[in-house]
Amino acid sequence: MKYYSTNKSVSEVSLKDAVTKGLADDKGLYMPERIEKLPDSFFENIHKLSFQEISFEVAKKFFGEDVPEADLKEIVYDTLNFDCPVVHVNDNIYSLELFHGPTLAFKDVGGRFMARLLGYFLKGNKEHVNVLVATSGDTGSAVANGFLGVDGIHVYVLYPKGKVSEIQEKQFTTLGQNITAIEIDGTFDDCQKLVKTAFLDKELKSSLTLTSANSINVARFLPQAFYYFNAYARLREKGVTEDIVVSVPSGNFGNLTAGLFAKQMGLPIKRFIAANNENDIVYNYLKTGNYEPRASVATIANAMDVGDPSNFARILDLYEHSHNAIKREMKGFRYSDAEIRDVVKEVYNKYAYLPDPHGATGYKALEEDLLDGEIGVFLETAHPAKFTETVEKIIGEGKVPLPDKLAEFMKGEKLSIPLSKEFDDFKAFLLTK
Repeated sequence: MKYYSTNKSVSEVSLKDAVTKGLADDKGLYMPERIEKLPDSFFENIHKLSFQEISFEVAKKFFGEDVPEADLKEIVYDTLNFDCPVVHVNDNIYSLELFHGPTLAFKDVGGRFMARLLGYFLKGNKEHVNVLVATSGDTGSAVANGFLGVDGIHVYVLYPKGKVSEIQEKQFTTLGQNITAIEIDGTFDDCQKLVKTAFLDKELKSSLTLTSANSINVARFLPQAFYYFNAYARLREKGVTEDIVVSVPSGNFGNLTAGLFAKQMGLPIKRFIAANNENDIVYNYLKTGNYEPRASVATIANAMDVGDPSNFARILDLYEHSHNAIKREMKGFRYSDAEIRDVVKEVYNKYAYLPDPHGATGYKALEEDLLDGEIGVFLETAHPAKFTETVEKIIGEGKVPLPDKLAEFMKGEKLSIPLSKEFDDFKAFLLTK
């Protein structure tokens, strides 16, 4: 399958080139040339399949023409050595828990898949690839741990100084080996801008092979469609087959874009909700039709602190820049820190379920917007222990139990390199490497 740029001013490329380049030469994001539908029989029997079996069938529709079936199956099954269960919260609302992977965040799915796919393409190749990733929290840990120890690949994680939780920071600054953490004196948007600018710098491109592991990379965001199919399968097991509404905590919009792809493949989702924090650029777009990015603001749902969501370009392309078409597929909500705190406390006290601040935005939108007969699913994107300090202040109790996986990270020594947000400083650093 070929991949085209959302800016449509350069030639289509192969999957290997799309994955290794990350960003197209015209600054656009890569999109598959077509989205293939799955047969009705697949959905009729989906509840009989495991998460891995479902994901393999979905993966074949995107990657099956470029990766032999046996190799693709190995990549999928090795990526998904953990579950993404659907958990009942109250009468008509369920949580899709995406925090059961090695770094306890949803990005383990895309990060691990991309690491294995890129490793497959580099097998037997002497080429050395440098992976650049900007993170507002969970992306850095998922990508760093997914690529840790992979031959021929070095990962540079750029993160905003003082704007990620201590646990998130420890998950990518303590690894060493082929992982370098860079602490940028700025915001996530500054980090993302450095990554994008690096791909377009001629001197860097001639000296180094660069790719991105942010959700701008097709190998990072497409696998996120897997767990939407799994959610539907697990709901079918409970007798739910229609009027399903999915609420997605939204920052860079890769997760929601993957859900829209899943729907175009035939997944019977009625509609989507984009749940935003105070970084409400897409919320405002849905209301007005005007897309006006601006500097991000810091919130307690820090992984959603994005002022210019990269993947919105894919949503615009998917619906041919039609504001009306996009509004038919999704509805937007936005919540302040105070509202998010109230939701975390309410859900914990009422239903004995503890959401993290991001999942709380998804829950709140469902609570406000579900119609009679609809079933809501919100994405619980990270374990609440990743935000221990914030969550403990909200629920007013003792410490949130720290899972063993996180406790091990906390023992490590922070290793990071401080840099300004100026591109010349970042470029000079990369060239010395």
